[in-house]
Amino acid sequence: MEAGVRTNEERRTPERASLRTVVADYLTLTKPKVQSLLLFTTATTMYVAGTPPVGRVVLTCLGGALSAGGAGAINHYLDRDIDALMHRTRNRPIPGGRISPRAALRYGIALGAASFVVLALTVNVLSAVLALCGLLGYVLVYTRWLKRTTPQNIVIGGAAGAVPPLVAWAATTGRLSGSALYLFAIVFYWTPPHFWALSLLMTDEYRRAAVPMLPVVKGERETRVQIVLYSLLLVPVTFLPVVGRLFGGIYATAALLLGGALVTLALELKRRRDRLSALRLYLFSLAYLALLFAAMVVDKHV
Repeated sequence: MEAGVRTNEERRTPERASLRTVVADYLTLTKPKVQSLLLFTTATTMYVAGTPPVGRVVLTCLGGALSAGGAGAINHYLDRDIDALMHRTRNRPIPGGRISPRAALRYGIALGAASFVVLALTVNVLSAVLALCGLLGYVLVYTRWLKRTTPQNIVIGGAAGAVPPLVAWAATTGRLSGSALYLFAIVFYWTPPHFWALSLLMTDEYRRAAVPMLPVVKGERETRVQIVLYSLLLVPVTFLPVVGRLFGGIYATAALLLGGALVTLALELKRRRDRLSALRLYLFSLAYLALLFAAMVVDKHV
């Protein structure tokens, strides 16, 4: 009997392992690490815009997660040729042969459609339309067009990643306003120094895949200069909500301290020109945006 039980368990183990692998691969298609910061800016923006009920925040974040996940899956489909050439991405579900391109595309479209339905039926149509615009901007404007044609891809394409605050504002208030555009601008100008720091760590891989990222086309020195310039530009942009009287002293202090740290790391990257400095700036830029949006909520409600 005991031997029989062990045999049955052994027979089930590969099936369980296979199911876990499939679930993990489909989750990978949605780019959950990227989503986490997008959802954080969504939730915090809602509490900047007002005092929404928890249910509305949950539904808005669910719709945002579905939209971002759909965009991520379609991005995997469109970039499968590039991913196969780069060491960092060649074991992703599609180039790794574990999920077919057609299945990934259908999955992405289904998630995007589900996002629109959830937001339109449970939140409002404006937030659903904005989320759909973000998805289409990411997969068609950035992934399909800009990423493969110009070193300014992340500058222009960054608008898609800056849509979550607009979705959140619309979900909370039912409309857009100049205040929402302040938050959009912050994420928009934050994107280039954040992404270019990452691109410096992967220059050789982008070159191998013939992706015209800034360090490939203009060189690493020019990329570091641009990182400094955009970091310097980002700081005054973060003070626009203060000038517009959306926030007060708590946020202004946080923006000043965080901006100073970001510019310091950008200048250090320009001076030292090593991978460690690029990694430090990239990791800090993630914390920078999260802490800045957290400071917005604290300023509004404390």
